[in-house]
Amino acid sequence: MAAWSPAAAAPLLRGIRGLPLLHCAQRMFASQTEGELKVTQILKEKFPGATAVQVTDISGGCGAMYEIRIESEEFKEKRTVQQHQMVNQALKEEIKGMHGLRIFTSVPKH
Repeated sequence: MAAWSPAAAAPLLRGIRGLPLLHCAQRMFASQTEGELKVTQILKEKFPGATAVQVTDISGGCGAMYEIRIESEEFKEKRTVQQHQMVNQALKEEIKGMHGLRIFTSVPKH
């Protein structure tokens, strides 16, 4: 096997599957999967006041099951089931392609 060199890596770094170089580099070194990033982005858009959003693919990386931890003032004075319904509603379209979802919600402590 030949040694790695920048010249040999150049075609790969131009873009995988037509994606821009920056995106490819981020995916090579990112600790989150594309699914985790997408769900995180949606939750941050739907809950702009959230002080913490953590999404973990617990299906081994295939995107079939996620664990979500979200902390937001929007959950204040709502029962846990209502908080979870809010998260489910925010992810309504994404949930259609999932097998399961674990949701942990909380209100920030001041």
